[in-house]
Amino acid sequence: MKSYIKEKIDTYREENKNRARLLINCPDQPGIVAAISQYLSEHNANIIESNQYSTNPKGGEFFIRVEFEMPNLKDSKDALEAGFESIKDEFEMEATFKYVDQLKKMAIFVSKEPHCLLELLWEWQSGDLMADISLVISNHETSREIVESLGIPFYYIPANKDIRKEVEQKQIELLQEHNVDFIVLARYMQILTPNFVQTFNNRIINIHHSFLPAFIGAKPYERAYNRGVKLIGATSHYVTNDLDEGPIIEQDISRVDHRDNAEAMKKIGQSVERSVLARAVKWQLEDRIIVYGNKTIVF
Repeated sequence: MKSYIKEKIDTYREENKNRARLLINCPDQPGIVAAISQYLSEHNANIIESNQYSTNPKGGEFFIRVEFEMPNLKDSKDALEAGFESIKDEFEMEATFKYVDQLKKMAIFVSKEPHCLLELLWEWQSGDLMADISLVISNHETSREIVESLGIPFYYIPANKDIRKEVEQKQIELLQEHNVDFIVLARYMQILTPNFVQTFNNRIINIHHSFLPAFIGAKPYERAYNRGVKLIGATSHYVTNDLDEGPIIEQDISRVDHRDNAEAMKKIGQSVERSVLARAVKWQLEDRIIVYGNKTIVF
């Protein structure tokens, strides 16, 4: 890791050493917010940000993300979590505490086209993507020089459908060795097996080069051009065993017209892909996403 990047990360961790986030979903009922607020207040925690949503106030599912600061958090977090267990039980909560200074370990998978990888690396270098980029895995050598110049380990693992099982075993071993929290498919053009997806359930973020569910599959820009579309887009989603049908995190569009051929559409689309994927990854790092069924709640 370059020294200037390390300095940004060290500063961020120091500034946020007493900051945490609490993500909750549970059956909606009166008293949830009051119980959370009172508990944090009793532990001298100051709520910085709070967002909530209910699918239906009468018997629906309730979601909340609370960000707070608390003095001496490092020494108090075990007691904080243990004391919250009674509230979890009372409201039948799924609740997770996240600590901001504990940067998530991220792996990036990429094939030949580096535009999404480059966007993530730029955001990381500029200090806008606070993560530990632990490694990059690719089935092509194209991006090695770019990645290694930043001090990030690069692993070239050729892949195709005939050796997919062996390839994924190598990848899983590397990911576990680096203790990776989640994976970003930055235009990694290989289908993942159910075993791999299950190993990292709801921890694989993909960027799809179309505004799903439109133009699923190969050559989306050629097909869009042939249809004379006026809007093209990109979709970032979690990977499931149903191809390109996992919970959607973020989408965006750009306008095109009859003057844009397939190649022009591809360039415009790649710009959308970069920004959509970067936003989805940032939200993952900031603990803003809760998966609910095949949807996401993004605060």
